[in-house]
Amino acid sequence: MRISRRGFFTTMGAAAGAAGLNYFSQNTQAEQAGKYIYPLKGDCIRVALIKANPQQWDLEYNWKLFEVMTRTAAERGAQIVCSSECFLDGYVVTDKENFTQEKFKGISQSLNGSYVTKACGLARELRIYAVFCFTELAENGSYNCAALIDDAGKIVGVYHKTHLDPESHDKEFLAGEGFSVWQTKLGPIGIMICADRRWPESARTLKVLGAKIIMNPTFGMAHYANEWWMRTRSYENELYICFTHPEVSLITNPAGDIDAKLQSNIPDILVHDISLKNVGDKMFKMRRPEIYKIK
Repeated sequence: MRISRRGFFTTMGAAAGAAGLNYFSQNTQAEQAGKYIYPLKGDCIRVALIKANPQQWDLEYNWKLFEVMTRTAAERGAQIVCSSECFLDGYVVTDKENFTQEKFKGISQSLNGSYVTKACGLARELRIYAVFCFTELAENGSYNCAALIDDAGKIVGVYHKTHLDPESHDKEFLAGEGFSVWQTKLGPIGIMICADRRWPESARTLKVLGAKIIMNPTFGMAHYANEWWMRTRSYENELYICFTHPEVSLITNPAGDIDAKLQSNIPDILVHDISLKNVGDKMFKMRRPEIYKIK
C-alpha cells in the first residue's frame, strides 16, 4: 500500500512471504515518511485506529499486519495506536468448525510471551503507545485481553473483558474482574472491549475513575445503531471513545458527535487528532449519586 498526500492508503504493495501479507512499499515509506505529517496543535493527541481483518489462527500473519500498520501510523505522527479485539489470533472463538480447546490454548499468549514482547519492542522503537489485543493465557483458562503499552515499551496496564455472554462464544473466556484507568503522558486512558459498551456502567465506571479517553477495541457488531451507542456513551460521560473494528473505526467526542469515521472493505488506519480541552465534567458534577441507590 502507499500513502497519498491526504494520508490514506491507495494501492497495495508487494506480497510478503508465504503468508501473502501485503506490505507497504519500502521505497515509498522511505520517500514519504514525514513529508505529509500535519503538525499537532496545542494539547491535541493523535490517535490511530487499525481497521483490518486479521486471519484466524495465523499469529505470524496478524503480527506482521499489526507491525506494518503501526509503523505507518507512527509515520503519520500517531501517538497511540489500537488494534481490534483479539487481533493477534483473529478472534478464533467464532470459528466453530475448527475450534478446539487444545488449539485455543495454543494461540493464547502470556504477558511475557514472544508476541507481546515484540509489541513492547515496537512501541519502544517507534516511541508510540499501543493497545495490543490478544488472547491471554491464564492458569485456569484464557482472557480476552488488551494490553496498554507505553512509548518506552512498558506494559502500564492490562484489561480483561468483563461482560461475557455464557450462551455464546464468550463462554470460552474467563471474565475480567473490573475496570482501571491509567495515567499516561497522553492523559488518563481507560479500556473497554466490544460488548462492554452495551452496559452504561462500563463507560461510567471509567469516567468515575478519571478517564478522558476510552479505547474500545471490538470484533462484534458494527451496525448503524452502534454509532448511537458510542455517541451516547461519549455524551453521558463527556469524553472521547475510540472504537475500532475490522470493518469500521469511529471516534465519538464529548458532545456526543462523530469526530471521525473510517469504513471500508480494505485494510486502513483512521488517524485523527483529539483535544482533551473538550473533555468536560459539568454533567458529571451535577449527578446525585445519593438518590440513585435502590432501597
